[in-house]
Amino acid sequence: MEKILVIGCSGQIGSELTLELRKIYGNTNVIATDIRPANAEVSGSGPFEILDVMDTAKLQLILEHERITHVYHLAAILSGNAEKRPLASWDINMRSLMNVLELGRELKLKKIFWPSSIAVFGPTTPRYNTPQFTVMEPNTVYGISKLAGERWIEYYYNKYGVDVRSLRYPGLISYKTEAGGGTTDYAVEIFYAAIRKKKYECFLGPESDLPMMFMSDAIKATIDLMEADASKLSLRSSYNVAGICFNPRQLADEIKKYIPDFEITYKPDFRQAIADSWPACIDDSVAKKDWGLVYNYDLPKMAEVMIREIRKKLL
Repeated sequence: MEKILVIGCSGQIGSELTLELRKIYGNTNVIATDIRPANAEVSGSGPFEILDVMDTAKLQLILEHERITHVYHLAAILSGNAEKRPLASWDINMRSLMNVLELGRELKLKKIFWPSSIAVFGPTTPRYNTPQFTVMEPNTVYGISKLAGERWIEYYYNKYGVDVRSLRYPGLISYKTEAGGGTTDYAVEIFYAAIRKKKYECFLGPESDLPMMFMSDAIKATIDLMEADASKLSLRSSYNVAGICFNPRQLADEIKKYIPDFEITYKPDFRQAIADSWPACIDDSVAKKDWGLVYNYDLPKMAEVMIREIRKKLL
């Protein structure tokens, strides 16, 4: 029987991934952890423990005591917040990964998932149809840490046989958890603002094309990759995933189909430079070939679900 540890279960990905894993593997077989309390749905459906991933001793204790076989390491400081605290963010993002990799090696864990990001790309990367293998010169703390992490997980696989798997997530969109300090978070904030106030001031310009994924597609891709036969995986750094490509103007137009008097204004901040250094759309053909990546949501379908579900929460 697989025993799974989710590190960072209170974050945007972690809260929904934990619940989906519990549906598949059983509530008691998925241990959720975070440095802060989990929401009622996560803490009420299965085991939860407070864990600072920088506390190597406690992490090892949980891994051994619970006989963990799979780890999903999701704890990180995201792009926008990392630029405000660069040294602390580098330390947290990198040292936490090394803790997990070292314990994975020592305890012979079966599989580890660690998320990378489109932040690994930079201003010299081709912006459109960004290839799996290309120039990677990130100019943000978050991107630098993710690129370094990709090299480390590949090293641990090649050197020690640690089975680490990874996706380069684009922006993630969910109605269950609000934004958490990322450059693509406007695509979540805009829905809440539209429903609450019928207006939104966007911190990116109207033509800032970026790749995004609806959270259901991201969770499915994550689990599909982890369940894929190892022999099918042709790379051990991180897979490109694309999702949907759009900009704030296009998203606002989609929202106006449901809220006709919605108004958007633009006041780009420091995150505009970050967005400008990232891909506008991604080539994910390697993931599709290796393990069958698929998407269920396009922009209209995603927007319809977001409007409907956030209205249920707020009204």
